[in-house]
Amino acid sequence: MFKGRHFDRSVILLCVRWYLAYNLSLRNLEEMMAERGISVDHATVHRWTIHYAPFLLEQFNRRKRATTAKWHMDETYIKVRGRWMYLYRAIDSNGDTVEFWFSERRNLTAAKRFLRKALKRHGRPERIVIDGSQTNREAILSCDTTDRLQDRSRRELKPIRIRQSAYLNNRIEQDHRAIKRRVRPMLGFKSLATARVIVGGIEMVHMMRKGQAKYARNSKLSIAEQFELLAA
Repeated sequence: MFKGRHFDRSVILLCVRWYLAYNLSLRNLEEMMAERGISVDHATVHRWTIHYAPFLLEQFNRRKRATTAKWHMDETYIKVRGRWMYLYRAIDSNGDTVEFWFSERRNLTAAKRFLRKALKRHGRPERIVIDGSQTNREAILSCDTTDRLQDRSRRELKPIRIRQSAYLNNRIEQDHRAIKRRVRPMLGFKSLATARVIVGGIEMVHMMRKGQAKYARNSKLSIAEQFELLAA
């Protein structure tokens, strides 16, 4: 994973972790490394993040514990190339992150793509809470119908219950803030592909803080310890 790199793995992991976890710019990290006697360009830190964040997220997802059967779904805004784009997210009744999907558009196709991803990875929920969005409601009904038709277990699957309530969905609105708080100092992304990778890394750190990995169930590992474990 780190073979052939000019810098030691500890330096790479430190920079990637700090960039994803804290409100630091790439130039902040360049200066902080220089204070430690390590000369690394801010562009190099960016390349490390783009390269390693997807791998670390994949490793985390393999160790992610199951979510509950009651979800809250919503989308929030993030700027890319000067345009607002949409981060679809879902959390469960414990506040744990279920799934996320970054989309260029906010429409039925995007909502269905997000839900299909969530259903494939986490199974069928009993209930999904949404705000007043009719598009999200249509997406749930469509994906639910398709999922039940494709099921070959011969079980009688109950329809997913939909609860529309802006008040009840405040839970996920609050959860959005942790992601937006980290994204804000980045002053927008240059491309959708880059945004997806970095936001995925930020979501991973957010899940680490919630203790969503199976290995965190009986021990409170720090973010640094969790990074080391995933990169081992």
